[in-house]
Amino acid sequence: MELLSNLALGFDTALTLQNVLWCFVGVLVGTLVGVLPGIGPTATIALLLPITFSFSPVTALIMLSGIYYGAQYGGSTTAILINLPGESSSAVTAIDGYQMARNGRAGPALATAALGSFFAGSVATLILAIAAPPLARVALNFGAAEYFSLLVLGLLVSISLAHGSVIKALAMIVLGLLLGTVGQDVTSGTARFTMGFQELYGGINFVSLAVGMFGVAEIFRNLEVETNREVGVSQVKNLWLSREDFRRIAGPVLRGTGLGSVLGILPGGGHVLASFASYSAEKRLSKKPQEFGRGAIEGVAGPESANNAAAQTSFIPLLTLGIPAHPVMALIIGAFILQGITPGPNVMTEQPALFWGIIASMWIGNLLLVVLNLPLIGLWVKMLTIPYRVLFPAIVIFASIGCYSIDNNPFDVYAIVVFGILGYVLIRLGCEPAPLLLGFVLGPLLEENLRRAMIISKGDPTVFLTRPLSASLLALGLACIVIALLPSIRRKRDEVFVEED
Repeated sequence: MELLSNLALGFDTALTLQNVLWCFVGVLVGTLVGVLPGIGPTATIALLLPITFSFSPVTALIMLSGIYYGAQYGGSTTAILINLPGESSSAVTAIDGYQMARNGRAGPALATAALGSFFAGSVATLILAIAAPPLARVALNFGAAEYFSLLVLGLLVSISLAHGSVIKALAMIVLGLLLGTVGQDVTSGTARFTMGFQELYGGINFVSLAVGMFGVAEIFRNLEVETNREVGVSQVKNLWLSREDFRRIAGPVLRGTGLGSVLGILPGGGHVLASFASYSAEKRLSKKPQEFGRGAIEGVAGPESANNAAAQTSFIPLLTLGIPAHPVMALIIGAFILQGITPGPNVMTEQPALFWGIIASMWIGNLLLVVLNLPLIGLWVKMLTIPYRVLFPAIVIFASIGCYSIDNNPFDVYAIVVFGILGYVLIRLGCEPAPLLLGFVLGPLLEENLRRAMIISKGDPTVFLTRPLSASLLALGLACIVIALLPSIRRKRDEVFVEED
């Protein structure tokens, strides 16, 4: 009964005209950036953070969440039509989805992706609604030592699942932690790493860093490698499935939903791993594995269900523990902070309308996405013809104006340029900026809980090892790094991300 009353509160919040409108805008923009390869939800949310400052907290978070899971839907469109995934987690969809399109079955492929995504997203949201409250209640009992160890675990797992070199990912985490210490020390008031700039006394502006690292840097990279995109399918017909198609996709959709719901909770690339794991599982279970790679509908149904389920359950660690599962969640934590809300287990008890409103909006958003994706497929096909050199300058100008408007400080716009160049250099050096953002967001929380634990223990550093839960979390994090460095695991990991690229 408690769950039903909480969901009633959530729908009462989410179904206001304003929130439904911005949920629609969020999923529409998410679908759009999913369709346009090279932009993605991370860069888009970073660029749109400034405009959410004037929204109410629940409206802002509903819209940003919609962009994220909307991009999972949109990414499958380009994967199927032009063999170019709009989102990383849709890379595996292109394997069989594009072959179906070439065989004249683009309509059934797109319908499979949309219906599988809707089912998986709806079920995973129910799992989120059921699992989040008890986890949040458990988290409220964490002490400073346990919370510190949990944050360390999140960072270490994100390193082990990061794209590319583990050593480079570790370096990015450290750089992010260092950037998070810029500003006045909360306890002593001492300025740290400000280099004489008064604008840095309050710390580095999160929006400037996010827009620069994930917006401007990504634009530089895409302009460098832009290629002509030819749409091989100009008209899509028969946007429905036959009885035989429904029979073939039922099992993959169910299995993909289960896999994605579990793997989405993992820090790092859980949604990417979920789609690849689902494809691998379906190929092993199929009675006709030779069809995979040649247009097997199961190769679309399973991965699309998995990545959309993972997109929903990745909100579990965010809403219950205040820990981001990947860069998009780190940006949403930044949105919490911009709105003056401390993310974590207290949100459920202190702002239940916000907590349950976000969850309820996911059902609304998933329904809107089905309406958007299939009837408007012609529009999405036309969007693929927009040249990036026209699109990107407008995006940068819009983001810069929005960032300036938050504090009316030109220093924040200069910071966008600095972090944009830094982000581009890091990408060229083979360093993934995503762990840096996680380190930057979690750094202040890590420092705060480290200090609290040391004060409580009277300076005894063994407190992190003598408390059983804290020691277990640290051991688990160490095990993740050791496993990630094993040669066989490294080869598997590299294969997944090479295919994604």
